[in-house]
Order: sequence, then C-alpha cells, then structure tokens
Amino acid sequence: MAIATNTRTTYGAIGKREDLSNIIYNISPMETPFLSGAGKGSIDNTLFEWQTDSLAAAAANQQLEGNNDMAALAVSEPVRLTNYAQISYKTVQTSGTADAVDFAGRKSSQAYQMAKRAKEIKRDMEKMLLSNDLKVAGNATLARKSAGVMSWLGTAAAGTSNIILGSASPVVGVTNTAVGSAVAAFGTPAVLTMAMINLAMERCFTLGGEPSDILATASLKAKISALGGSVVADIQSSASGSKPATAINAIDVLVTDFGTLKIVPSRHMLDNMLFFVDYDFWSVDYLRPFQTETLAKTGDSVKQLIIAEYGLRAKNGLASAAVVGVKDA
Repeated sequence: MAIATNTRTTYGAIGKREDLSNIIYNISPMETPFLSGAGKGSIDNTLFEWQTDSLAAAAANQQLEGNNDMAALAVSEPVRLTNYAQISYKTVQTSGTADAVDFAGRKSSQAYQMAKRAKEIKRDMEKMLLSNDLKVAGNATLARKSAGVMSWLGTAAAGTSNIILGSASPVVGVTNTAVGSAVAAFGTPAVLTMAMINLAMERCFTLGGEPSDILATASLKAKISALGGSVVADIQSSASGSKPATAINAIDVLVTDFGTLKIVPSRHMLDNMLFFVDYDFWSVDYLRPFQTETLAKTGDSVKQLIIAEYGLRAKNGLASAAVVGVKDA
C-alpha cells in the first residue's frame, strides 16, 4: 500500500485547528459522608467545652411503707470535655494575564482553581474528623489541632467502653487512656466477623446509642458483603423478562438484633477499623464557617484565600462504637 506522489496529508499540514474539549474531567472523589452526616454548630472561642452525663443503672427500687429515713443518693456530676478549633485554608494566586486568557473548560482560571480548593478542604476536613489524632492547643509556632473521632470513643475504665478489639475472641470495652486522647495501636489485625459487628451494636444498645451507619474502607465494605454468603448472592429478573437479570452480591443495609445499619464505604476511614456512627451525637462546630477572602494586591495578580475554622464536638462518644484491629482476609 502506498500514497500517491504529492498527496497532501495532515501530518505536515499547517494551520490545523486544535480540537480541545471544553469540559475538564476530574476523577478525584469528593464524598465526605461523616462531614455531611454530622450536625453543624457554632462556637465563640478556639477552645470550646461541653458536658456529658448518663443515668444511673436501672434498679428494682422497692421502698418501705412509711419510711422516714430517706438518705440522699450519691450525686454523679457531668463530665466536662474540651476540644480546639483548627484552621484549614488554601490560597490561589493567578496573574492578571492568566485570568484574562480564554482557557478551555473554564471562564476564569482563578474561579476554577478556587472551586477546586474548596472541594479539597472538605476532603481534608473529612480525613481529620475520622482520624485518631490528639487535640493540640497550639502556640506561636505550632498550629492548633482538633481531636478526631477516635479520641472520643472509649473510656478509661477497662470493660466499659464502646471499642471492640477484633480477635478470635473479640474483646469488648477496650481501655482508652482518657476521653479526648488517641487510641493506641491494637497489634496484628484479625479477620472481621459478623460476631464483632453484633458485639459493637449490642454495646451501643446497652449504652443507649442508636448508630445508623457503618463507615468502612472499601476492602472492609466488601468483606461485610462477603460475610452474607449465600444469603446475599441472588439473581433478580423482571417479571416481563424485558430487562436483563441482575446478579446481586453486596450488602448495603444490614439488619442486626440491635438496629439497622447502612454500610457506607469511606475513602478517608482509618485502615483496620469500622466506625458505627450515631450522627445525633456528633457535630462540626465553626468559629469561622467557609469563607473566601481577597488578599492584598501586590502586583499584577489576584490572590484569594478560602478558609474555615472548626472543631469536632462529640456530644457523647458512647453513642457510637468502633471495631478496631480488623482486616478483610
């Protein structure tokens, strides 16, 4: 096969018009299930405080008729908790020329980059909120940090917490040093079982919580589906036969003896852990909600800042639970 002499082709042609799509395709995930599900509040200081309490255990409470010796019961005081608001921000600076040039896929280069940074900060917040990080007061050289969810799960008294350690014989009530501290590492992970999930839900029920979701990494989400075995695997076909059969091999909603849970895959969840969330008892509190500020102009460019100052409030961490030290296989 040959091309005739002097046939003009595109390979050396001058003046070809560029075919560049006017759409920018971005695959980066933007889901933030915990940030979206938790409540939203406001605070007035970088250090914010709240109190938690619980009722005495139920008792038969039978009393003598005519008794005049009614001794006062011991008083249980509320627990006072604190956290710090941390600052998260990103800046974008664009030259006047770059902002004036007609780029494909966006009207304004500055506005496009600012929109990207806003989404990135939300992901940063999700990662921080789901962390095992300690709170940090901060100083002139050290940034303040808000404690993540794992800091508020568990209790210092052994056997009384809502943290389940995965093992051949799951350990209920793993000790946490203190509320507001980071949970220690839990050694070699064990394979997740349905018994561990049931134990966590039973613990929440006993303590008064009603989790609605389990947040899990992709691998542990798949493991939960696999735990259903033949109960999950199914073939569905339409009655009319007009639609193709659908194979179902996933658990998205799990019904346990102690409540119904939605299984939510999270890209920012800690590895080797399931988080059982009762959103009624969590809120992200803002000292400064999301805002955009145009910074001082120092030349032929525009510089803008998107910023938020916020902290996590665990209204009562015992309403939620965690299964830690687990893996999919």
